[in-house]
Amino acid sequence: MHSLSNSLTFTVPLGLEAHNTAEKFRRQHSNPRKGQQVYLNTLAVLAVKYYLGCMSWETNWKSSHSYNPFMQELMDIADLQVGNLGKLECRPVLSSSEILFIPPEVATNRIGYVAVQLNENFKTATILGFIKTAINHGEIFINQLESLEDFLYHLHQIQQCKNVKAGVNLSQWFDNLFESSWMALEEIFGSLEQKKLAFRSVSSEPEANVVRAKIIDLGLQLKHQSVVLIIAIAPLPEQKVEILVQLHPINETTYLSSNLRLNLVSADEEIIQQVQSRSNDNFIQLKRFRGYSGESFNIQVSDGDFTIEETFVI
Repeated sequence: MHSLSNSLTFTVPLGLEAHNTAEKFRRQHSNPRKGQQVYLNTLAVLAVKYYLGCMSWETNWKSSHSYNPFMQELMDIADLQVGNLGKLECRPVLSSSEILFIPPEVATNRIGYVAVQLNENFKTATILGFIKTAINHGEIFINQLESLEDFLYHLHQIQQCKNVKAGVNLSQWFDNLFESSWMALEEIFGSLEQKKLAFRSVSSEPEANVVRAKIIDLGLQLKHQSVVLIIAIAPLPEQKVEILVQLHPINETTYLSSNLRLNLVSADEEIIQQVQSRSNDNFIQLKRFRGYSGESFNIQVSDGDFTIEETFVI
């Protein structure tokens, strides 16, 4: 049914089921040009989904924007969620074309871009290769693509990085198990009287809260100024946890530097919340949020030139 060579290409049959799915999406768009675009994008996504399945990689197309007719209408999009690694863009290439085109709207927030060449009657799709990032204004010659062998290695590298960044296990905090870098407020600030405005309870039962703090060095750009990232958690019913995140100055500094950003980022690397400091802020905080046991999220502290990120698992 398919030919395989890690260093060459991989050809996927596009049967009746694939074409029926693509046709279903096409019919949801009244504009014929948009309908054809969606049709080809869908075939490309299905081809990559098939290929990754053969390579034992899990995918979730239904959680991808390319599965959503509303997002299809807004963008020229052919993304495919690969496990917890991120979104892969699956770009169709017609048999007569020598160029892979990447639309501007999908030029970021991707773990890679795969070229999928559709034959003239759309009966087969050939996975030609990939690139890691969109370059050259979104156009790259087919003969400049990296190999499928490199593509699989790229996915494994991302997976390894995700595993290394397994994150701070917040549920262990309820059992008084803490990483050494996460300290009690008293260890950092001394007398809590100095920080009366620093923290408010995150639940109606303060004794159920856990509050820890970590000193973060902001690097050479800010002359190694340090700030304190504070996380407070409180248990809720149904294995949910309420979370509050704040950023404070340290070392007798009254105010944060201006233009520091505190971001809440999803596991898919999408910014959910963002707050930015002003010149007279003695702390900043994100709006309280909730999550279920097992979910993960990232907290970023950024000054615009560089970003420090902490990963947490509830």
